[in-house]
Amino acid sequence: MELSDIRKEIDAIDSQLLPLFLERMKLSAEAVKYKKEHSLPILSKTRENEILERVMSESGDLEQYSHRLYMMIFELSRAYQATLFDGKSKIKEETEKALTVSEQALPQRATVACQGVEGAYSEEAATKLFPRGNLMFFKTFEAVFDAVENGFCRYGVVPIENSSNGPVKATYELLHKKNVKIVKSGRLFIRHELLALPGTRLEDIKEIRSHEQALGQCSEFLKKIGSKAVIKSFPNTAMAAKSVADGKDRTVAAIASHSGCALYGLECIAEDIQNSDNNYTRFICISKNAEIYPGANRISFVVECENKPGMLYSIIAKIAALEIDILKVESCPIVGRNFDFMFFFEIASSVNDKKTVSMLESIENECKKLIFLGNYSEE
Repeated sequence: MELSDIRKEIDAIDSQLLPLFLERMKLSAEAVKYKKEHSLPILSKTRENEILERVMSESGDLEQYSHRLYMMIFELSRAYQATLFDGKSKIKEETEKALTVSEQALPQRATVACQGVEGAYSEEAATKLFPRGNLMFFKTFEAVFDAVENGFCRYGVVPIENSSNGPVKATYELLHKKNVKIVKSGRLFIRHELLALPGTRLEDIKEIRSHEQALGQCSEFLKKIGSKAVIKSFPNTAMAAKSVADGKDRTVAAIASHSGCALYGLECIAEDIQNSDNNYTRFICISKNAEIYPGANRISFVVECENKPGMLYSIIAKIAALEIDILKVESCPIVGRNFDFMFFFEIASSVNDKKTVSMLESIENECKKLIFLGNYSEE
């Protein structure tokens, strides 16, 4: 057969497939009406397994492709049914409440928790989000989350990822562990300097202190120094700078921001030492309750699901069925469990879209657990 003839036959088959698919989706709508009237769940694994068993037994060598085709059909059918199933769920109630009580914009004045001490990058990020905010400093990220969760501070600002050194795992773990929501996010350009006591030379340095993220972002600079200096991790870049000032030891330096010079009486002995000129850290603003402001176009959520083939694909397929852009997927081990993982999703959508809420409900029904983290915008 000529290629043109093959294509004609494919077109003829396609002209039959589409009407059959549309008819199947109509029947799915009828099925969800029945399920709603009889208080039945949308998902019926028994029914799907029966269909898959029959399809694969009739597919011969193309069994795996037929299986994939029908899995996609099931996902599309469930996604469509979810939009028609107008029931109350935890996610729906939570988002509706947040939309009702939220103000028109993130308040400029509030008590805001930051990790570290004065001069930390978190302080700069918090000031950017809250120009007139009352900042309070805490030693650890967990202390920031606790201050927000317990109502001691209305908001908290913490880093979540860096453009050149990746995610801040502690933040992801705390988002899963603590009962807080994301209400805003923003990016901050990070420019690292090597700070030491005035008069210190680079060749004098025998120890360099900083946060592990900053050390990673300056790894090329540290490689050049080699074994001449011991590298020590500190909870925060500004805390590292303060320790250098307090220690009065000319052989010790810190990787921190330029603000540490004026704050702690230090001197820059090497500037712009970060690996990349495009070095940005993304910070999130957390609150105790969900707050959704006008223009919110990002949704974050965490899922715990069974460790079985196709589970993650099933979640992604539900999102893709609505043509929603997935901005980020991050996997993190669940502390205290053997080889169990959670997945952090960030998607470009809004809870004002009913189809999106229905999709989240569908994921929640299929997974062990879904934690809605918030609907927000990024500066």
